[in-house]
Amino acid sequence: MYILYYAPGAASQLVHVALLEAGAPHRLEHVDLEGGQQHGAAYRAMNPHGHVPTLIVDGRPQHECAALAMLIAERHPEAALAPAPGAADRADYLELMFYLANSVQPAFRHWFYPQEAGGDPAAIKNAAAARIENAWQHLAARLASAGPWLLGDRYSAVDLYATMLMRWSRHLPRPALTFAPLAVLAARVTARPAWQRAAETEGLPAWP
Repeated sequence: MYILYYAPGAASQLVHVALLEAGAPHRLEHVDLEGGQQHGAAYRAMNPHGHVPTLIVDGRPQHECAALAMLIAERHPEAALAPAPGAADRADYLELMFYLANSVQPAFRHWFYPQEAGGDPAAIKNAAAARIENAWQHLAARLASAGPWLLGDRYSAVDLYATMLMRWSRHLPRPALTFAPLAVLAARVTARPAWQRAAETEGLPAWP
């Protein structure tokens, strides 16, 4: 059984939904971010970065939401959350997962916590918002030409990851849902039972 250390609506949501999509037995452990539990010695012993998620896999703590979603897809191929190695769209899957992890999610970190980057917080937030909007333009164009999913006809962990990040943008100057193809994708993903169950369990308000 997996153990997922999570906080509602945080990056752990991707892993939570992936576990549900895979039908993988798991237990949830809530991490009180507002109370600073992530900085306590017990949690830091599992995750030295003090972030969520942490996923206990075969007795060992593992981190990084994108890596964990990819690991779940690999360990549970029956869930079809990723193209198999050698599949024609495997390269696109890897590219998009790393794009979201390396280019888009860090921009959100700068938006939410501009003080961490040093410099003028307003300038940092403006730059982050511009990077995020550029990402939405890129993904919307991809969906418009190849949809209905980001890999074309195949639903995957990429769609889950993108939708979680789209939800994060709901209070930005230009939310993801202002791009019509992304709004359609978000509606498709959030209608899935796994997303709905995770949202209910985490106590998240309805979105989109």
